[in-house]
Amino acid sequence: MRLWPALLAVALSWRAAAGQGEAWTASPPGPTVGDTVWLERAVGAPAGWRIRAGKLVPSSDMEPLADATVLRVEGPSGGWLVRYPVAVWTPGAHTIALPPVWRMGPSGETDSLAGGYARVDVRSVIPDSIPQPQARGAIAPLRSDHRSAIPPLAAGVVAAGLLAGAIALRRRPRPAHPSPHVPVEPQVPDARWLGAGEPKAVAARASALLRTALARAYPTAAPGLSTAECLAVLSHDVAAERLQPLADLLRRLDGIAFAPGEGTDVATLARQARVLAQEHAP
Repeated sequence: MRLWPALLAVALSWRAAAGQGEAWTASPPGPTVGDTVWLERAVGAPAGWRIRAGKLVPSSDMEPLADATVLRVEGPSGGWLVRYPVAVWTPGAHTIALPPVWRMGPSGETDSLAGGYARVDVRSVIPDSIPQPQARGAIAPLRSDHRSAIPPLAAGVVAAGLLAGAIALRRRPRPAHPSPHVPVEPQVPDARWLGAGEPKAVAARASALLRTALARAYPTAAPGLSTAECLAVLSHDVAAERLQPLADLLRRLDGIAFAPGEGTDVATLARQARVLAQEHAP
């Protein structure tokens, strides 16, 4: 009489395990070795609860292809669908143990469902016309056993020759090509500048021409000096009667270039600057 409760508990646990195994379905039906098989199970949960599936452990004949996916089932029944993609590598009937499924409530409560088992019947990919297939040996290597050192040596010699030729060609002196002749544009006449209303440009050009000629004749009177500094330097080398026209002309040209020169004949001053530049040319 004492054994009846224990036997009843074993029977109930066996029926629960059997029921859990029937809850899982495998698709597609009749897969072959290496095909992707989806193990699916519908799990019910109250409103607001979430489902988390455990990690499937691989075995010698079965390997999970990815983590489980949990999908919400639309419809009046609701619930969730748990799916595992697996691949089976040996033909025959297989019983796969699935991990537990966890249900998590909105307030932090949790509940677990036993994973159970899924049964998959896998067909072989070898035709039935071969009753006892035998494994074949490795294919013989395609490379010949006798190797010659001539091709690598020839390739090295050719590569070295090409490199030496490229270096010699690069270091070869190249003939110097004369630079192309660029025609010098003629100087714009003063009358054109004055007609365009640019007397300051005419005065600046005349002053620069005269200062350049003075710098060539008297190196101490560099073009970078101001007019006052240039005249002070020229006072040591040029006589007073020759220096006075230079001083007057340079001051008048500076007055036109840097200040309004109303009523001044700029063209006459420019001609005088050219005449004095020729007189003081070395």
